This record gives sequence, structure tokens and C-alpha cells, in this order.
Amino acid sequence: MLQDSGARPLVIGHRGASGYRPEHTRSAYELAFALGADAVEPDIVATRDGVLVLRHENEISGTTDVATRPEFASRRTTREVDGTPLTGWFTEDFTWAELSTLRARERLGAIRQSSASFDDRYPVIRLRDLFGLIDTAAEEQRRLVRMVAEFKHASHFAAIGLPLDELFAAELDDAGWGRGDGRLVMEAFELDVLDRLGARGIRGPRVFLVEADGSPADVVQALGRAAPSYDRYMTEAGLLGLAGRVEGVSVGKARLVGPWKRTAPLFGSDLVDAAHSAGLLVYTWTLRPENRFLAPAYRRGSARSAYGDWLGEFRHVIDTGVDGIFVDHPDLGVEARAAASAS
Repeated sequence: MLQDSGARPLVIGHRGASGYRPEHTRSAYELAFALGADAVEPDIVATRDGVLVLRHENEISGTTDVATRPEFASRRTTREVDGTPLTGWFTEDFTWAELSTLRARERLGAIRQSSASFDDRYPVIRLRDLFGLIDTAAEEQRRLVRMVAEFKHASHFAAIGLPLDELFAAELDDAGWGRGDGRLVMEAFELDVLDRLGARGIRGPRVFLVEADGSPADVVQALGRAAPSYDRYMTEAGLLGLAGRVEGVSVGKARLVGPWKRTAPLFGSDLVDAAHSAGLLVYTWTLRPENRFLAPAYRRGSARSAYGDWLGEFRHVIDTGVDGIFVDHPDLGVEARAAASAS
């Protein structure tokens, strides 16, 4: 049996090692394992023919070369996704055979020019490819490697006949992962899809992702203006209400280190303590070293792409007591965890 190192918080490679390679590519995931990530996080969307692929969003013009491909020019369209009109190219308008011809591009090229130098080198990959990469990494490194699977726009896909929970269950079976095990965590910004995954008997913690503002798309669809905001879930009562329905919450790091709105019900270690008291795990996203993404107190100099005091911010987050951190640079997450443990 593969051994869990027991180190906490979990260091989760956000879309692989997405600080060093274009996200959701084979190279990004393999590098994340090599840099010591305990887990990797794929964003899951679907193709027209029901293949689960790994992309930040179902709109792919910012992460692939699709806009340069004349054969797909006619696929550009405007579509409403979770109540927001978007124009571009959408995975649900492509078969897997078509998507497999595209090449990945760095989404944050202005900030991460080194990663952007790998543009157009790597193809889009499927969820089933990542199952294989995880199995290989675990065998080679002789350690437990996890998948934290994020289900994107589940209500949208269900409405067009592509239920992500059903497709995911089939992929688990095909990959030999059965109903899931200690290697699997599932997360979404919508509670309904997490409920459906649980109803299918898929094992593994289910984690509710919490945006900075707004309300969950599935709840808005059901209740309209009466839908509770994400903030409502981040009260002591809201967290207690989630207990038993999910096993954890995952919050943007601004709720832990700021800057944050003064009206926020819970903040920092108070939020983590309240969630733990309710029996919930707490993850946070996304820890990045560049000034552009750091809280003001941790920025150094004026260059947006330069590294600031990333170690200071990462340790601040870890010191709140979180159970998992999503990082674009897994080696920095491992280093921050070691520094926090040593102190």
C-alpha cells in the first residue's frame, strides 16, 4: 500500500505546476509530481461527445490556440454560462478528436513569460490521461498522490445533456479507480453536483468552493434573487449547515490574508476555526509568488511579475490552520510548509 507522508497542509498543484508550464498539460502535471506536490487539481469540462477534458473553463480561447485555427473559425459563438454571456469557443461544441488537435497556451502570459515560452508545444489532455499520470507517479515515487477534481459549470453541462457526475463515474470505472478511494477529493462551486457525486457512491471528501461574492449558480437557478450569497455560508450557522452535506470548504486566500471587505462574517483563523468546529476541512486558493497576486503587505517593488515576499504570505496562510493549499509552484508550497513546521 502506498504511504501518505502525513505532512499538512496538503500541497496541491493547481492545474499541475501551472507557474512553470501551461496549465493542464502533461508537462505541468509531471513537473508538479517531481516538485513534491501531494495532489494535483484538474478542472473538468466536457466535449460534445461526452469526453471529460482538462481546461480552466469550457471557453478555451485563452488557454489554447483555437483562435488561430481557420478550420474552427465558424465555432466562435456567444453563449450564456451560469448567467453570464461569453463569446469564444466552447468545449461542448467540439468532439474529443477535434480538441485533441489543439495546443495549450499560458493563460497568464503577460506575467509568466517563461511559461509562455512553452506555448503550442503541448496538446490538450483528457481526465483519463491524468488518471494514468497519477498512477505512474505514485508507482515511481512510491507514495500516495491525490487528485482534487474540480467540476466546472455543472448545471450548465447538465442542462445540455452532459452530466459531469455521470461522466466522471464512468471515467473512474474505466481508470480502475472504482468508486474512488483515499486518492480522490471532489470540489465544485455548486452543491448540487457534489450531492449527486455522493449519491453515486463515489468515495472521497466533497469540498464546497466559495467565491468572493455572488451566489452559487445552481442555487440561483433554483431560487433566483432569494439565493443565499457565498458569504452566508461563511458564518458559523452557514458552516454548521454545510456539515454532513460536504466534508470541507475551499476559500479564496483573500478571506484569510486580505484585503477583505469589512462586512465579511468570518476572516482568517476565525474562519478556519469555525469550519473545523463544524467538522469541515478547509482548503484555500491560490497561493502565487508574483506581486500581482500577493496581498499588498507582501509585495516588493513595482514589477507585477516579480516575486514578492511569497514565503511570508504563504506562511501566514498556513498559520491559520488550513488543511490544504493550492499553489501554482508546488516547490514553493513544500518549502513554505517546511518553514512553518520548523518554526
